[in-house]
Parts: sequence; structure tokens; C-alpha cells
Amino acid sequence: MPDTEQKCPNCASPDCYHDGTLWICPLCNHEWTEFASAEAGADSDEASAQAAAVKDAHGNLLQDGDAVVVIKDLPVKGASGPIKGGTKVKSIRIAHDVPGHNIVCRIEGFGQIHLKSEYVKKA
Repeated sequence: MPDTEQKCPNCASPDCYHDGTLWICPLCNHEWTEFASAEAGADSDEASAQAAAVKDAHGNLLQDGDAVVVIKDLPVKGASGPIKGGTKVKSIRIAHDVPGHNIVCRIEGFGQIHLKSEYVKKA
């Protein structure tokens, strides 16, 4: 039984529940804050721009086509070694559909890979 009449902004399911500071949809596993759900209801262009904003480890705004530098060694499942800290990555794309990993890029020796923005800095 749902806690409220809140609908998921991702799949419009009415079966959402509140867990601490987040709203969670059990059907699509989408998570969002109360602030985001209130702004989404208002259909504000500013709210969608803030939700789509991706920032690096130092708080700089990242955009498609930016170059970034990996700030620490990152282990990769199935690879023989980690992505070394200091690796420069060119032409990133911002991914809004991958939960947790919001950067899509191509790294020499690894191919196309998804990264978390908190492990890179803008070059």
C-alpha cells in the first residue's frame, strides 16, 4: 500500500514510498527527493536544469564534450588493471539514464565505460 499519492517522475507509478529523505519507486527503482518531486510538478525549466546538472569532484559543472581527469585509481570489473589516477578522458557525454554513473566516455585500453562524476575533475 503506498504511503501517499506521490507518482514516480520516471515511470508515473503510483506505488511509491518515502524512505527518510528519498522517495523510491519499487517498479523502476528510481529515487528522488521531495524537493525534486515538488519542482517536477511545477514543470519549471530551472528545476529540470538543476536536476540535469552534473558536477565534478570540485563542484565544477560538466557538460557534453568536456575533457576530464580521473582523480584516483578506479578498479574495473573484468579488466586486468585499474584506470589510473591522472588519466585524461576527452569528449565525455552526460548520461541521465544510468543510475549512479553519470558520465559515459571512451578510455584507451578499456573501451566505452561509465564513470561517477565524483571521481573526475574538469581538465
